Amino acid sequence: MPNQDLDLVVLGGGTGGYVAAIRAAQLGLKTVVVERDRLGGTCLHRGCIPSKALLKSAQVLNTVKHAADFGVAVSAPEFNLEVAIARKDQVVSTLHKGVQFLMKKHGIEVLQGTGRVMGPSIFSPQAGAVSVELAEGDPIILSPRFTLIATGSRPKPLAGLPFDGKHVVSSDDALQLQTPPKSAIVVGGGAIGVEWASMWSDFGVDVTIVEYMPRLVPGEDPDVSAELARLFKKRKVNVLTGAAVIANTYAETEDGVCLEVETERGRERLLAELVLVAVGRVANVEDIGLEATDVKLTNGVIAVDQSYKTAENSIYAIGDVIGGLQLAHVAAHEGIHAVEGMAGRPAAHLDTLLIPRCTYCRPEVASVGLTETAAIEAGRQVKTGKFSFKGNGKALVEGEADGFVKIIADAETADVIGVHIIGPHATDLISEAGLSLVMNAAPWEIGRTIHPHPTLSEAIGEAALAVDGSAIHGG
Repeated sequence: MPNQDLDLVVLGGGTGGYVAAIRAAQLGLKTVVVERDRLGGTCLHRGCIPSKALLKSAQVLNTVKHAADFGVAVSAPEFNLEVAIARKDQVVSTLHKGVQFLMKKHGIEVLQGTGRVMGPSIFSPQAGAVSVELAEGDPIILSPRFTLIATGSRPKPLAGLPFDGKHVVSSDDALQLQTPPKSAIVVGGGAIGVEWASMWSDFGVDVTIVEYMPRLVPGEDPDVSAELARLFKKRKVNVLTGAAVIANTYAETEDGVCLEVETERGRERLLAELVLVAVGRVANVEDIGLEATDVKLTNGVIAVDQSYKTAENSIYAIGDVIGGLQLAHVAAHEGIHAVEGMAGRPAAHLDTLLIPRCTYCRPEVASVGLTETAAIEAGRQVKTGKFSFKGNGKALVEGEADGFVKIIADAETADVIGVHIIGPHATDLISEAGLSLVMNAAPWEIGRTIHPHPTLSEAIGEAALAVDGSAIHGG
């Protein structure tokens, strides 16, 4: 292919990579994407989208089970995972075609193959040229002005529990299961772990969650963690927090697996059909040529500056491969910021406190900004307001009144510094909270905003009023 005047090569066509490529093309940068698998990456094919499609099936199944509460008589529902998988695959296929269309629309060439960055050579006086081992055809070398590494991450194994795809599975493996397990141990109570636990529980699976930290979703506000644990236990999910997997106790049995964990009550032996390990993700930094450059790794991720530039001036990196919040929307915005810097626009860096965090279990969890604990530890004087969905008309109409909205404000500046939601459609509601933090809104400003009735969003307005004791429908 022609290689003249090439401005940017993006190594990896996941969410961060393809969004960066589109923004680069909009800015007039001639761009090529190198992707070894499929455009869309983990989020589209093995993460966000397929898992949420199955979570939707779980939600529908739960709704049908409670149809009689709404005056709708139905026979006992039967769940067919094969049909749910087919629907999931159709959703993924539709979105994949959409990303492919966007590449063509913006004149971005996509090369399927394995790309590796190169050090200074006859092809380029500076590091950043990319050798591409094409899936079809002879290898080629691209010499762009800039290279953007967006190679993502993969599930992290746990020592003593290597993935085998059958008895010990990753979230990637779990998406390939053709039937739900009868029982499962989920090691890890973060976002991925509780999503799978919630889904499988709705599918009728006997689930045990093993979380090393003292509470579920440990990055969330403690009140949210406590509410989620309460509701999971109400659903007969066995929740073990402050629990550590004991090394070398894993064994396969006639019916599945056994595993021993250490809890505050002592050693416990767990039996299940399989174990899902969801203890984090590992950056994909191997076999991409970094050893030929001055790019630095810190704790297994690529080190970058505020403009996402590595130690090599022409090489940038974004997304899971640089660590931080490993979320698709984070990677996308990092990619936008990085290429705008390449194009000569003012370099910008994301403020992590303004990034919404979403977990799609039942009920959903979403947050932005500081937790109450983190705010106090940072020396902030805080005021809080909380409003239960049990006082919200739309939540009661929907039959989903568990959970609450909690707002944290700085008592000195009167600014909102954190919003935490557990309840129906929390992941949709959090965007208003995110805008509130971007605009440095005060609780009274959110409370004075007219929220239509009846809507779930009224809970945000009431929680904001509750910061100053002015909630209309609060107890």
